[in-house]
Amino acid sequence: MPWQLVVLAQGLRAQVSAKYLAQIIVMGVQVVGRAFARALRQEFAASRAAADARGRAGHQSAAASNLSGLSLQEAQQILNVSKLSPEEIQKNYEHLFKVNDKSVGGSFYLQSKVVRARERLQEELRIQAQEDREKERMPKT
Repeated sequence: MPWQLVVLAQGLRAQVSAKYLAQIIVMGVQVVGRAFARALRQEFAASRAAADARGRAGHQSAAASNLSGLSLQEAQQILNVSKLSPEEIQKNYEHLFKVNDKSVGGSFYLQSKVVRARERLQEELRIQAQEDREKERMPKT
C-alpha cells in the first residue's frame, strides 16, 4: 500500500505543478495583452494628434506631403533649409545634386531624395503664395 500512496502523491504534485504552470502562462499573456492594448491606445492618440496637426497646417499641404512622400520637415532637413526661401532652396539643391551625382561617386538614391525634397518645398511655396492671394482677395471688415 505505501507505494500506492507515493504514486498518488507524485500524481498530485504533477497536477499542482501543471496548475501553477497554467496560471503563470495565463498571467503572462494578460500582462502582454495589457501592454499591447496600452501601446495601441497611445499609437491611436499620437495618430489622432498628428492628423489634427495636419488639419491645422492646411489640407493642401497635407495632400502635398502624401503625394510627394515627404513631409515639409523632411524636405527641409534634406535640403538643410530652415525657412522657405526660394534662393536658399535652389542654392542647396544645386550643391547637393552635384555632390550626389553618380559620375563623381555619389548616390542616385540620395540624388533622387534631393530632387523630391526640392519639389516638395516648391509645392509648399506655391501653396503659401496661393493662400496669400486668397487672403488678399478677402474683404476686410
